[in-house]
Amino acid sequence: MTGRPTNWAGNITYGAARFHRPADVERLQELVASSDAVRALGTRHSFNEIADRPGGDLVSLEDLPGAPELDPARGTVTVGAGVRYGELSRWLHGEGYALHNLGSLPHISVAGACATATHGSGDANGNLATAVAGLELVTADGEITFLDRERDGDRFAGAVVGLGALGIVTRVVLDVVPAFEVRQYVYENLPWAALEEHFEEITSAAYSVSMFTGWNGPVIDQVWVKRRDDDPGAWEPSPRWLGAVAAPADRHPLPDMSAVNCTAQMGVPGPWYDRLPHFRLGFTPSSGEELQSEYLLPRRYALDALRALDGIRETVAPVLQISEIRTVAADALWLSPSYGRDVVAVHFTWKQDWPAVRRVLAVVEEALEPFEARPHWGKLFLTPPDRLASLYERLPDFRKLAAGLDPAGKFRNPFLDDHVFAGELPS
Repeated sequence: MTGRPTNWAGNITYGAARFHRPADVERLQELVASSDAVRALGTRHSFNEIADRPGGDLVSLEDLPGAPELDPARGTVTVGAGVRYGELSRWLHGEGYALHNLGSLPHISVAGACATATHGSGDANGNLATAVAGLELVTADGEITFLDRERDGDRFAGAVVGLGALGIVTRVVLDVVPAFEVRQYVYENLPWAALEEHFEEITSAAYSVSMFTGWNGPVIDQVWVKRRDDDPGAWEPSPRWLGAVAAPADRHPLPDMSAVNCTAQMGVPGPWYDRLPHFRLGFTPSSGEELQSEYLLPRRYALDALRALDGIRETVAPVLQISEIRTVAADALWLSPSYGRDVVAVHFTWKQDWPAVRRVLAVVEEALEPFEARPHWGKLFLTPPDRLASLYERLPDFRKLAAGLDPAGKFRNPFLDDHVFAGELPS
């Protein structure tokens, strides 16, 4: 790799001394074995320094073999870690299969999304990492280790959301389901009173539901409802719903942006991979003028937390582009923000002004402090290490797992030292 790469938003310039794009796993093994400090670089969609390794080696997985291998008998697909969800999804659909969920953007890599517990939406849908059934990774000695959900049990649950601290993932085994179609509907101007009275009804109305707000007034600007065609349930679209009005045309989450790059709406049926994300596979995002933060909190606190945020909307709105509210099902992955609890995720897409965003984040985190809000690992947050430790009960177990696989701290970096290992020195 030439030049000094940045992340997707351009707010992080990576400080690694050397950049590599190995074309095969054998070369990756050599790199890892000979390096004192190394990290893997995915599709660069993190907004903090989680992927960087200042002064060390940074390895892109983009050129590693990634061709998917389907196992219909087991109901899984094995794929290269650097493959993007959009590429995998189209191939899977052609074979008659699907993944249970997708993130807002189909352009992110499988390994990076799973390692940070990136999610989608849906009351009954776990985050993307919950589909992982197996991991192949190169550990600190350059050897290949394979972890299996059934064989490795609790240890496996600790490794899936590994934040890159355990090794460099080379292949991932994912659960698949039969392919399905989805119809997407958008409603506008949901009254705040309706949100409070019908929150459970709204989020459970369909397979996946997202709400967007600019925190500018007593309304939710848009509600995106993604209904599986083979499971319509009790909810049926109508011109008005709980006081909201059906959008007369396709919408972008940002009201002043064209919907041309968004997935089709208006109830037009389409394959799962072209409806569950908000943005189309054919649209490749460039470096965007935005910053992102996200907090996931127990569902039982949802309305209290949203009221708290509404109470500071005059502080939030001037620095905000848009905020998204989603639900994610509980899981058993140690460092997942959904570990042990169904959650509500509140996402913030900020203007690209870090000093202003930092000031607002302090206010947001103070408002959410009573509600056990866990920040998304790949986005911007101020949560101190002692607070993070109190929010992740399996963090001590994760530290032990990391010490066993990486005793010299080869895969650690300043971000992990500050936020996960809380000042511990590698043994």
